[in-house]
Amino acid sequence: MAQVRQTPNKTRHQAARKPLGAAVVALAAWAAVGAVPPAAAAQPCPDVEVIFARGTGEPPGVGGTGGAFVDALRAQVGGRSVGVYPVNYPAGDNFADRTVFASTVVDGIRDAGTRVQTMAASCPDTRLVLGGYSQGAVVAGFVTSAEVPAGVPAESVPAPLPAEVADHVAAVVLFATPSAEFLRQFAAPAVVIGPRYADKTLQLCAPGDSICSGAAGGGPNPAHVFYTFNGAATEGAAYAAARV
Repeated sequence: MAQVRQTPNKTRHQAARKPLGAAVVALAAWAAVGAVPPAAAAQPCPDVEVIFARGTGEPPGVGGTGGAFVDALRAQVGGRSVGVYPVNYPAGDNFADRTVFASTVVDGIRDAGTRVQTMAASCPDTRLVLGGYSQGAVVAGFVTSAEVPAGVPAESVPAPLPAEVADHVAAVVLFATPSAEFLRQFAAPAVVIGPRYADKTLQLCAPGDSICSGAAGGGPNPAHVFYTFNGAATEGAAYAAARV
């Protein structure tokens, strides 16, 4: 079992269209089985809710890595109920059109942020776990941002979450977050975890993963697409379970 590298806070995402799309779509059949639908929430206000953004090219749901993470978390929280909210965004691979691609990521940030605020207001006792894989890690990471990144028009992106909402988020678990160097290829800002979330954020990057390890070019390699199987899901779940 490969050892997964932990980083306290970094980000990364987006690949050349064909390489990243092809690599993730290769797991599409399995991911469809592992996806967890919105109806997975056992009750209106579960004890814990996972808000998870899937990776590039995965079908609607939480994707393969998200499904493995949710399963592992349920196994580690005893009898507590665990609801699931798959972030509603395209997770597209149209990296060649930076404007269109950026708008799809913003769609995810807006949807995830809205869900966090909705749950904080309607289910204040529910402990929230925010997560994402690859492109989804960019989405989830930006949800925690304390400010709009420099150079990004403030009117084009959601405002940062209210400070008090952070108290409802027990943990943030990000898998294979694309590196700042990788994102720079697409004129995208690095993901900076907000200070209210930094001490409850775990970022997992498998050794040799070309997307999150700091590489500036190329597409995903095998290390990037095996987070479902490399032990990262269980490690991330243990981190979250200790905080909910």
